[in-house]
Amino acid sequence: MSERELVVLGTASQAPTRYRNHNGYLLRWDGEGILFDPGEGTQRQMTFAGVSAAAVTHICITHFHGDHCLGLPGVVHRLAADQVPGPVPLHFPAEGAGFVEHLLHASLFEPAGRVVARPAGEGLAARLDGAATGASLLARRLDHGVPVLGWRVEELPGVRMVPERLAALGVAGPGVGELQRRGSLTVGGRTIGLAEVSETRPGQVFAFVMDTRPCPAALDLARGADLVVCEATFASEHADLAARYGHMTARDAGALAAEAGARSLVLTHFSQRYPDVDRLVAEARREFPDTVAARDLDRIPVPRRR
Repeated sequence: MSERELVVLGTASQAPTRYRNHNGYLLRWDGEGILFDPGEGTQRQMTFAGVSAAAVTHICITHFHGDHCLGLPGVVHRLAADQVPGPVPLHFPAEGAGFVEHLLHASLFEPAGRVVARPAGEGLAARLDGAATGASLLARRLDHGVPVLGWRVEELPGVRMVPERLAALGVAGPGVGELQRRGSLTVGGRTIGLAEVSETRPGQVFAFVMDTRPCPAALDLARGADLVVCEATFASEHADLAARYGHMTARDAGALAAEAGARSLVLTHFSQRYPDVDRLVAEARREFPDTVAARDLDRIPVPRRR
């Protein structure tokens, strides 16, 4: 199993269908499990997907329309019932604090501090300490007519050893590891610095763009991302509805990924008017070929860095 993958728990916008649950997405990222937009039924979908409550280390809500948050009470109840140690930070647009208070206390159980509200605005929302090489959770405000935050997980840059440079300077075997640990190594009377045989390796990036019209912030979230999860609520023939209700078409999503220089695109948040979403994928692929549709209970690996 990939250490970094998207577990799709639901893909329906507004109303669930026979085959699509309300929204819900778990990003596994090393030791972190970030649950995005737990809509109604998320707790049950976690069971179907084999995701335990203990896997959830952060919860992110883009906004407080029901299809993005009505599963939160069940998830929180599950965290309490399973005695997940916590605390699990809950990140959300600061304007929605009143909704969070109601959702966290929607039934008679004792949350016992296992979920801690972390209202957010633009910028850094959290450091992801469970990420093997360090990562940050970032937020940007999107355009949906109500306060909405999109999310970006950004790994710190690393260092990649360059085999040709190592060979040219006679560094091999255990010496490579020693050079990485110490930052320098003496070979044949010459001291070699790490910078001479390495180059910066960009960190992996994941972007979550949900419920928004095309806007500069969406582009910023997706820029250079290895995996972009983006709403594709409507087909282009219903672009008027997308504009009216603050959504994207599948073609908009494809154009976003292309302009952002992303590596892969996952479409989701489908209107119930489209029982078959292959047409939406085809539409997006005309703009960005590396596009797939999210389907409930899919597991989609985050592409490895080259």
